[in-house]
Amino acid sequence: MYIRKSTRSYKGKTYTNYVLVESVHTPKGPRQTTICSLGDLSPRPREEWLKLTRKIEDALTGQGRLLEADDSEVADIVRRARSQRSNARNIPERTSTSPTGAGGALIKVDPSRVSTECHREAGPVHVGYQFWRRLELDRILSECELSEKVRRLACVMTLNRLIAPCSEHAMPAWIRRTALADILEDNFDSLDEDSLYPVLDKLHPHRATIEAKLVARERGLFDLDTTVFLYDLTSTYFEGLCARNPKAQRGKSSDHREDCKQVVIGLVVNRDGFPLAHEVFAGNRQHRTTLAEMLDGLGKRCGIPAGTTVVIDRGMAYEENIAALKARNLNYVVASRQSERDRWLADFEGIDGFTPVLRDPSPRNPAQKKTAIHVKTRVDDEHTFVLCRSEQRIGKDLAIRTKHEARLRADVDRLAKRVASKKLVDPEKINQAIGRLKERYPRVARYYRLSYDPQSATLVSQFDAERHAKAEQLDGCYLLKTSRKEISGDDIWRIYVLLTRAEKAFRDMKSPLAERPIFHHREDRVESHIFLCVLAYHLLVSIEKTLLDQNIHTSWATVRDTLKTHQVCTIVLPTNEGAEVRVRKASTPEPDVQELYKQLDIPSRAIKPQRTWSEPK
Repeated sequence: MYIRKSTRSYKGKTYTNYVLVESVHTPKGPRQTTICSLGDLSPRPREEWLKLTRKIEDALTGQGRLLEADDSEVADIVRRARSQRSNARNIPERTSTSPTGAGGALIKVDPSRVSTECHREAGPVHVGYQFWRRLELDRILSECELSEKVRRLACVMTLNRLIAPCSEHAMPAWIRRTALADILEDNFDSLDEDSLYPVLDKLHPHRATIEAKLVARERGLFDLDTTVFLYDLTSTYFEGLCARNPKAQRGKSSDHREDCKQVVIGLVVNRDGFPLAHEVFAGNRQHRTTLAEMLDGLGKRCGIPAGTTVVIDRGMAYEENIAALKARNLNYVVASRQSERDRWLADFEGIDGFTPVLRDPSPRNPAQKKTAIHVKTRVDDEHTFVLCRSEQRIGKDLAIRTKHEARLRADVDRLAKRVASKKLVDPEKINQAIGRLKERYPRVARYYRLSYDPQSATLVSQFDAERHAKAEQLDGCYLLKTSRKEISGDDIWRIYVLLTRAEKAFRDMKSPLAERPIFHHREDRVESHIFLCVLAYHLLVSIEKTLLDQNIHTSWATVRDTLKTHQVCTIVLPTNEGAEVRVRKASTPEPDVQELYKQLDIPSRAIKPQRTWSEPK
């Protein structure tokens, strides 16, 4: 219900009247019905209209508190509304004004038989749907000429990814366990998995367009930065052979599942963690070969202004990629490869020239001690090099190297025993075994010269002490390289560590949004599945960004668990005459849920109450 102001001019005078209006559902769609006239409300401030409307609606449904002495105005409006409603035969049954009986008379409810039924979880889906609307995803899908049914099902499938990811087979049951039917005012009782697969097929051709429009909407909504782009890749694996997907190949797995086929996903995010573009590559694609293709796709979708800084990790820090960035007039910040770091060995020695990076305490845990970082800047003709040293990382590097060395030596000893006992005598096979060891332990195999001596029929292992000592000197040290010369080493380091935003995006997509494992077998279905995960991540990062702008540092997982207590149910009110009044409404949110709704700027009422009346049997 709401109050509408109407004006009428007569003989040069303007007359103002206020009417109480209710929105009802009809076979032809929503319609507005006038409940009664309220006369002139000009003495009452406009900000009190909503409060007055809710008091009237509560009184009409019998759910409000007993009217106090100063509520005579509300009582008079309720009497007039009941009188008019009792004569209005065109009001649908679902908007019946129970708990009043025939003629608008009040009915008596037996409190000992009051019950609730059909409980549905509302909080997480309510927040997810509100952000779906805030990002105007329905409009974006409509501009892609997708039907209302496809848009509605795309919405519920994305919300499923956000809240409780499951397969298309299990998704209809999950939808029916939530309040989505109440919130979307739709009926999902007959929904099955066969209705969901075509949605993936219809979304697939429009992925780039939807992504571009969504980026434009978020940029204006959150005033996002466009000066730094972060690019990283990960892999996600399949269950099954995926014979119908040519991109499903075996390769280096980020999930340590080399036994499964996979695809590689490239993702570009801005410094706030919002996705800008994504691409799906073959599972055996080398990461270093994807940058140019990704930049071309990003340029077509949302544009890359000249001078933008692109941040990539050392796995793509090859000359061809640096040249591709320069050709597009882009700046870059990369982590240099190990061989380039050795060039600055003398500069890493001692503490001269290093300055500490001042870091703010963690907002979630102010008492947490952060890693101390020291940086030193060196400039040559083309690049600015930033030498970074972390005291706390020294111990980590030492522990990793020690563990790998111990495993390598153990495997070398086992291979030497096989050779000495004549269990392995073929020189070609022995050399193959040596090659496999070097491939298995690339971090530490460089410090050992392994070879087979056919004359003595023994395995020879020589330790390179000089190279090993050099590595110890560089423990805790790494090198950044950038084309920007106008900013300090401190700022360059801060820009590089933003790459963790892309890594966080992959973690969120893989864990809370359950991007892996993939059970689809067709290439288009696989890409649409990943696209749904990206859409869900847009909602996730929008929710977290809204809270972060208010200095609230929390994760979507925590928000989701807090919201679970807010539910929708049907209250059954049996009368003394044998009839029943059913009121479908949301529960009153707990204080922490109400606070979350306030922080997210979301209405606390998840659905509009609905009443039905059944006559005595």
